[in-house]
Amino acid sequence: MTGLTIAIVLIGVVVAAASLVLLYRRTRPTQRAAAGPTDPFHTGDQDSLRGDPRQLKAGDIVEVRGQSYTVRGTLRLDEGGWGWAEHLLDDAKGEQRWLAVEEDPDLELTLWTPVEDAGEPGPKHVEFGGRTYERDESGTATFRSEATTGLSERGTVRYRDYEAADGSLLGFESWGEAGWEASTGEELSRYDVRIYPVES
Repeated sequence: MTGLTIAIVLIGVVVAAASLVLLYRRTRPTQRAAAGPTDPFHTGDQDSLRGDPRQLKAGDIVEVRGQSYTVRGTLRLDEGGWGWAEHLLDDAKGEQRWLAVEEDPDLELTLWTPVEDAGEPGPKHVEFGGRTYERDESGTATFRSEATTGLSERGTVRYRDYEAADGSLLGFESWGEAGWEASTGEELSRYDVRIYPVES
């Protein structure tokens, strides 16, 4: 065999070997990393469609049942290692509400509206707006303030939460040494809220 013939044969062998390697890689089953256990009630699909309330930050737009608000600021609260967030919402008319976001363990969303003349929290129940509210939860938490909330950067808050027979909520909060402030609350479903994050 001449040198040219040997070179052609060698090239053919190399091409055939390369083709076999590529074919093997394409047909070989790929190994995937074993996925860890997942929460079957996780709202991942809704988060991708409606935005994730756990990621809210100042400047984001929040739509609650068709009403649009801007997040002015956020309070990050902690009570003995248990954390939740309260976001100050402002609409185009300047009316303000608070959106509480908590995982207990499921995602819980509550819209709070400040009210006047609710008095102070009682030991067991409070009468307000024609309803009788029974004591539900109470405690003291520390908070960290982000952006605009009207509160200092860090501090403590006492809270007393009440619930009526129809599910209506009434909450009292005392920030630092200040007096009690009251709000009525309404639990929201995941479908009531849509989030439009601001570009970072």
